Amino acid sequence: MIEPILTIVVPCYNEEEVLPETIFELNNLLIDLVNERLVSNRSRLLFVDDGSKDETWQIIYKEGLRKEHVHGLKLSRNVGHQNALLAGVFTAKDYSDCVISIDADLQDDIQVIREFIQKFTEGNEIVYGVRKCRETDTFFKRFTAQGFYKLMSKMGVDLVYNHADFRLMSRRAISELERYREANLFLRGIVPLIGFQSTKVFYDRKIRKAGQTKYPLKKMLAFAFDGITSFSVTPIRAVLLIGLVSFFVSLMFGGYFLTLKFFGETQTGWTSLITSIWLIGGLQLIAIGLIGEYVGKIYKESKHRPKYSIDIDTFSLAMPGHLKKKAKLEEELFLFNQLKDASERK
Repeated sequence: MIEPILTIVVPCYNEEEVLPETIFELNNLLIDLVNERLVSNRSRLLFVDDGSKDETWQIIYKEGLRKEHVHGLKLSRNVGHQNALLAGVFTAKDYSDCVISIDADLQDDIQVIREFIQKFTEGNEIVYGVRKCRETDTFFKRFTAQGFYKLMSKMGVDLVYNHADFRLMSRRAISELERYREANLFLRGIVPLIGFQSTKVFYDRKIRKAGQTKYPLKKMLAFAFDGITSFSVTPIRAVLLIGLVSFFVSLMFGGYFLTLKFFGETQTGWTSLITSIWLIGGLQLIAIGLIGEYVGKIYKESKHRPKYSIDIDTFSLAMPGHLKKKAKLEEELFLFNQLKDASERK
């Protein structure tokens, strides 16, 4: 059996507290996988620093000097978890047969990576890591997460239930992912659209090793809203439906009050008038805001700005193909300088 070249991509943002242990555990796991002949010795760990403000990059760089399999990718600024993950996956694609993405907090069970590799060698191009249950979550988080998946399902969005960003993708699957050019990439919805042969691996989620979560309530709500508006126009249709219902209700009330006027039973109704104005005004503002959200997404898409910029890449520099290319360029430069010196002497 041919041993696949594996790259494990780990997006990091202000993870200095947990990162040393994360690097230690993943490096040991990768060495074990190589020794068990499950993956090639050319397999690597790629840690992506998403514009961290602490010592995250310094830790990645120093560990890369000490450990053969550890490499880093430093982005020029903070671009968000999803874009940082894409930066790592797309960088690793050209040097890997398959790529696994995992968060730096090690709440995902790294031991199931063996099963990921097994499923890949069986012919699956995408392997989803799926949580068995949410018993470790608080009631609020469990309730909101389940509600989000159910809501997305009703809107027609194909999501893998209880799956985050712990997954394996083949080189071919990543190449297809690169064809999705939109600026607002919601990976949990995009990856199932690729459609290649896939399977699931179930695991128990652990508690965070150290540090604080980088997804507080505000970010989770923004992430959920971005996912909804990136994949479905149902919210706009819901606003249209509310508008139609309000219109017909107003016609009914208009006919009712007109009838009262003919029978001379009209009464002053300042409170009801103001209440109705506030209600309609509020609905209009909500509708305008929601439409504005979609228009804003169109505006972002029209600019075609890059999702990320790479500042330092120690991963590509260590790859054999890059070293050969670098040596060739240095040779060409040397010959060019020799010819230039010769022509100047003449």
